Amino acid sequence: MAGAVPFLPEGTTLPPAPYLVAVLLATGAVVAALRRAPPRVTDRHVLALAPWMALGSAAHVLYAVDALPPVLAPLAGSPTVYLTVGSLAGASWLALASGPPDRVPPRLAVAGASLLGPVVGVALATGVSPAGARWSAVALAATAPIAAAVWVGLTRLRPEVAVTGGVGALAVFGHALDGVSTAVGTTHLGFGERTPVSRILLEFDWIPAVPVLGEGWVFVLVKLAVASLVVWLFAEYVRDRPVEGFLLLGFVAAVGLGPAAHNLLLFTVAA
Repeated sequence: MAGAVPFLPEGTTLPPAPYLVAVLLATGAVVAALRRAPPRVTDRHVLALAPWMALGSAAHVLYAVDALPPVLAPLAGSPTVYLTVGSLAGASWLALASGPPDRVPPRLAVAGASLLGPVVGVALATGVSPAGARWSAVALAATAPIAAAVWVGLTRLRPEVAVTGGVGALAVFGHALDGVSTAVGTTHLGFGERTPVSRILLEFDWIPAVPVLGEGWVFVLVKLAVASLVVWLFAEYVRDRPVEGFLLLGFVAAVGLGPAAHNLLLFTVAA
């Protein structure tokens, strides 16, 4: 593997040149095919990509715990894994787009889940940390009411946000889960944050601690505030240009849900 990339989060690396070229060519080919024959895009299609968002993170956990065959490992480093999984998801979407329109979202979701399941299974087969599994479950359980309360409050304060539908709710949930799981991991399991800005927010030792989240509650609040603001700002875009709006908002959701899924699985197998 190539060395770490300066000025980016810890763990960011580039694969050997042959792998990098192959991934870039595959990604370029899929993007070109999608532009040439754009599939139908609705909020249901973007929501169907949720298992694919988690797939990239789960594959990176296998990379982190050295559970991948050497020939596949370079494809699962960060950020290469996102291009790898993104090209697979795009190719699957193209392949399914020729079928009945109403069947595409569920089939796309099933395709992602069918790949996600074995990857998670392999990760769990490497060993399960009781403490990590327990705190991952706590983080997930704590996130559900927090995200629900924020979403309800946001849609009541700004009713126009409702146009973002399930994708907007997924964005709020994903970033809430990322914030809560990161706070739990740093407070109770000794994990550190790789992103420089996030690390600063988690290292304010003068902040009073709260149960479960410790001093990380500030990080959670910042994540929720930023996610809510972004969803609100995207509401008009989604209403006026739903295809681009839903796709970009889906990307926002992936930026939260992906790291969150990575946290939960990594804590479970490596804490």
